[in-house]
Amino acid sequence: MARYTGAVCRLCRREGMKLFLKGDRCYTDKCAFTRRSYAPGQHGQGRKKLSNYGLQLREKQKAKRIYGILEGQFRAYYEKADRLRGITGDNLVKLLEMRLDNVAFRLGYGNSRVEARQLVNHGHFLVNGQKVDIPSFQVSVNDVITVSEKSRATEKFKVFAENPKTLPNWIEGNAERFEGKIIAEPARADIDIPVNETLIVELYSK
Repeated sequence: MARYTGAVCRLCRREGMKLFLKGDRCYTDKCAFTRRSYAPGQHGQGRKKLSNYGLQLREKQKAKRIYGILEGQFRAYYEKADRLRGITGDNLVKLLEMRLDNVAFRLGYGNSRVEARQLVNHGHFLVNGQKVDIPSFQVSVNDVITVSEKSRATEKFKVFAENPKTLPNWIEGNAERFEGKIIAEPARADIDIPVNETLIVELYSK
């Protein structure tokens, strides 16, 4: 599976904002964006006025980087969202939120989506009692996501259980049982990502 393997702090600097791709490190003084908030490269500190296309492209790149998705897969999500009923932009964000790796991150398993994706890849999670190790797996309403019995005994998951996150409205969780349940489809207002999905739709619909 293709994935980005470069320095993730460069991505935050390129987008001009923290994308919290390194988890806890992003909240410390070691964060590269805190120290150098300008874009990377020789001309990174030069001010550039973006065209409409440039603004649309930056929003798409930002969304891709937040969820850790490359272009081909992101385009497929857009095409699927466009076929669904409702607002295409809202559908797109909803599809991205309901990936298994993102749900694992929302449940508190991983300090970043990258770490949560790795945990999914290593087979630590069950969906409705069945092992799923595909990060892009789409969960549905009433699906129950649990940590495997073997994984619960590891120090990493014990730490996660002792420090539960505040869950979004569409997820119900029980840290003691290492369990989470999708109780509704996420509404756009419940998704706290700094992306203007309307610009993404405008870019792809040209």
